[in-house]
Amino acid sequence: MEALKQKILSEGIVLSEQVLKVDAFLNHQIDPALMQQIGHEFATRYRDQGITKIVTLEASGIAPAVMAGLELGVPVIFARKYQSLTLKDDLLISKVFSFTKQTESTIAISARHLSAADHVLVIDDFLANGHAAKALIDLIGQAGASIAGLGIVIEKSFQEGRALLESQGYRVESLARVKSLVDGAVAFVE
Repeated sequence: MEALKQKILSEGIVLSEQVLKVDAFLNHQIDPALMQQIGHEFATRYRDQGITKIVTLEASGIAPAVMAGLELGVPVIFARKYQSLTLKDDLLISKVFSFTKQTESTIAISARHLSAADHVLVIDDFLANGHAAKALIDLIGQAGASIAGLGIVIEKSFQEGRALLESQGYRVESLARVKSLVDGAVAFVE
């Protein structure tokens, strides 16, 4: 997706050969027009798949997931990273390791929002090693729901996430595939 690639080049900051900071438009401050385009692109790629729900992880996946949900006309569920007083009963629970935070979090979805009748599109902001995707897949599996595929805003193709997910039979659609983050520059997979 060309608009996303241009935004990464103009506003993304390479912090290391492993970390791309995109807080100017995706995961701190949000560019609504870009998120609308991203949602449209995911909807276009998955429109014929019979999607009934979209599942994402708070917080950075919410904006692109909501825009895709709006385009597809389906509800969006986000896995919460902590329990609250209102999210305590009948939970689907998994663990996810965050590379950027170097911590493990427990994530949860209320079982009343996801069932075996659902066909789910997973949307996330980044794909690196696949930890977040695996945790979301685990939650969806606990509900007995099926997975249409994964929509990734930015994929770090130099890490193993895509290979891991595809080896398990999952369809992965990434809007921007980063080949490398070297010397402060972003190179994309063509």
